[in-house]
Amino acid sequence: MRHFSGTLNGLGWDGYVVERPEDLEPFRDWIRRQAESRTPVAVDTETCGLKIYAWGPGFLRLAQFGNETEAWALPIEHGAVYAEAAVWALRILPDITGHNWAGFDALVCDEHLGVPLEETCAKATDTKILAKLIDPRAEMEGGIGQSLKPLSAHYIDASAPDTQDGLKSVFKDLKLKIAEGFAKIPLSHPTYLEYGLLDVILTSRLRPRLERTLAKLGVPQRLSVYEHRVARICAQMVRAGMVLDEEYTTGLQADLSYDADQFAEIALRYGVESVNSGRQVSAALLDMGESLTEKTASGAWKVDKAVLMAIADLDRDWKAIGSRPPNALADAVLRSKRAGKWRSAYADNFLENVDARGRIHPNIQSMQARTFRMSVTQPAVQTLPSSDKMIRRALLADEGHVMISTDFQAVELRVLAALADVKRMKLAIANGEDLHSFTARLVFGEGFTDKDRKVSKGIAFGKVYGGGATTVARQTGAPIDAVQRAMAKYDQVYPEVGRAAKDWRIEAFNNRMVAVSITGHRLPLDRDRTYAVTNYLVQSTARDCLGQALIHMDERGLVPFLRLPIHDEVLASAPKEDAKDIARAISECMTFDLLGVPIAADAEIGKRSWGSLYGADF
Repeated sequence: MRHFSGTLNGLGWDGYVVERPEDLEPFRDWIRRQAESRTPVAVDTETCGLKIYAWGPGFLRLAQFGNETEAWALPIEHGAVYAEAAVWALRILPDITGHNWAGFDALVCDEHLGVPLEETCAKATDTKILAKLIDPRAEMEGGIGQSLKPLSAHYIDASAPDTQDGLKSVFKDLKLKIAEGFAKIPLSHPTYLEYGLLDVILTSRLRPRLERTLAKLGVPQRLSVYEHRVARICAQMVRAGMVLDEEYTTGLQADLSYDADQFAEIALRYGVESVNSGRQVSAALLDMGESLTEKTASGAWKVDKAVLMAIADLDRDWKAIGSRPPNALADAVLRSKRAGKWRSAYADNFLENVDARGRIHPNIQSMQARTFRMSVTQPAVQTLPSSDKMIRRALLADEGHVMISTDFQAVELRVLAALADVKRMKLAIANGEDLHSFTARLVFGEGFTDKDRKVSKGIAFGKVYGGGATTVARQTGAPIDAVQRAMAKYDQVYPEVGRAAKDWRIEAFNNRMVAVSITGHRLPLDRDRTYAVTNYLVQSTARDCLGQALIHMDERGLVPFLRLPIHDEVLASAPKEDAKDIARAISECMTFDLLGVPIAADAEIGKRSWGSLYGADF
């Protein structure tokens, strides 16, 4: 047995690494004592990387258990006897602590140790969730962040050794890339072992400090319970994954490569040798007589997606706006870059991450953004435009199942109406009117056009997401002065929105620049962007509508059918013969009252592929 020791903030710690089967008895004695005293024990895993399902056997290398002063590490890759000891410990411990537990380690233990995530999540406290409830901002946004190392430096000991940086140096010495280092570093390496032992020591010490901070800030305990439950439901969706049509995806890979090359050839006719060169693209557009008005921080002409979409006369769903003749070069650059991105981000990603059962498992972060909105990464399917059927066609419901999509009806605007008590908007919702048409009628009069409705829709979302007249004009193709007049009229017909925003800013200012949602989430504001308070409160509350809907589904036993939360949509795979009943049940779970405003949802039943809900024929 190997022994490590150290001191953190004046308090010593000891770590023990099991090397032989006979070393397991003192480990078991220690676990029994923790279980009998009901002492929380931190649990962590060291793996070959992040691909829990695509890697297969041998993915889990080390399992660590620890309290504030003592830690143990089991070499899982050295034999079944160590894995069995880890399973026994996971099951006997009544109270465990993890950092990003439901998001990673619970899934690892489920897949590679056979301990169901439902079992471990039921008794786990996730320090990442607690930290997020204190401050949801990333480090780059001015927050502490939610990674274990910066949290430990802030709450425990600023001089604590950063073994992760030490590991990177070891990887370099061993001539290993960071991506392969965790898989190939010898299990006996002292830096690697100390890294694993310290993780559970730090997590154990972090938990009580976070709990005290939450209590001091007045964050309700029920909010932590709620977030842990939502995280567990999302973990169940990750585990379920989605069937990949591998034959279709291989063809898609080739098609996207062809499209990227073809549109690059069109760009080349205009003198653009690389569609990724902003300098070449801007020079060619200026030579064609286009007017560029924005520059980057370095002084170069800005030709990002938003600028090119306007010049190509395309809206956010890649449909023609009809406001100007489309520029062929801008269109070719956009389409070449999109095809290349989609090939790598989706087709390549799908095929690289498919597991032995033919499924991919997109990573769902249940409270990712600073507004707590959920995100789906690896692959980021939530970033697909709403009009896409090509990529979505690759993902299938289970054999004999069909896809169901259930989407909230204009949830952001309903939330805005509820939070700001917008009388006219609430009346329109109660009467079942289309909110964008209703608003266009108030702003432009009875003879409003489809373009007027699009402008009204842009203004409405601008109020929610913080977009100004310039953004709305670019997205809709309407003249800036016309948009400005429409925005002024919007403020007249919905005066409650502006008054509420002012009140929310004052409340946040009096609360040390922190807005608090109706569910109790803390939403720190930047002093130079206090106007974002409306965005934060509406988005956070809309996200909690989805979280509450998922809990309703959990109560009704619907989680086994769920596959992905995508913005305000829930995707499900259901047996064809039961699809109508399951779709109805999911819709019912997504229908409830928010401060007197009905939150409602529509379900659509497709064929087997996700793309069928967008026009694909399978």
